[in-house]
Amino acid sequence: MRKKLLAANWKMNLVPTEARALIAGLRAEIDRDSAALAGDREVMIAPPSIMIPAVAQALAGSSIMLGAQNMHFDDKGAFTGEISPPMLKSYGVTHVILGHSEHRHVFGESDELINKKVLAALKHRIIPILCVGETHEEHDAGRALEVVLRQLERGLEGVSHEAIGGMMLAYEPVWAIGSGRTATPAQAESIHGALRGVILERYDRQRADLVRILYGGSVTADNVDSLISKPDIDGALVGGASLKADSFARIVKARTH
Repeated sequence: MRKKLLAANWKMNLVPTEARALIAGLRAEIDRDSAALAGDREVMIAPPSIMIPAVAQALAGSSIMLGAQNMHFDDKGAFTGEISPPMLKSYGVTHVILGHSEHRHVFGESDELINKKVLAALKHRIIPILCVGETHEEHDAGRALEVVLRQLERGLEGVSHEAIGGMMLAYEPVWAIGSGRTATPAQAESIHGALRGVILERYDRQRADLVRILYGGSVTADNVDSLISKPDIDGALVGGASLKADSFARIVKARTH
């Protein structure tokens, strides 16, 4: 059985004092249940890169994993403002979100650039969470499946049979992010099933059964149960609702059946 992953994407929010307070509140809520939760789920927090050292310190001794929101594909060089895979590794980062819709649509990242980052993460044994998702216009035009499958195919270029098991996917319909609109569990499950079908086609049944696919897009404490109870939805990539300890703790404790 695939473990669920409940992942917090703090985006560009909080300062270190607020981050420490949030983690203290979250740990107070979930550390006492960590043994029970450990059986079928994992928890990860991806703070802004400048706060990774403070968050790593606040998470010490906890089962909560540390993620990053983005990274460059090179190990070092003249890339002002960028963060490299070895830099992330040095702070204990285990996961990195790549191809998030904001990087695709606000910062203009191409499928080819995102693919370079995926390959770099795998090379450094950081688990890439490759995000795919359609815009409002694409969704309304009935092109959702076409768009996400194209993004996935291009994002997987050069990913070997051995490496595919070391990555995750996230379906995040752009029209649902921060909008209060959410794909219905049936809509999300349908896309997740199609994404898993691509893994099956490109690789094999074992890999298709292994890869975890998260849902992201206005996930809240109120809708998380109905989403992650679906067989092909292996957790959630949570934005705004991860910025409050009580709401994210409730999401972490979501019912999976």
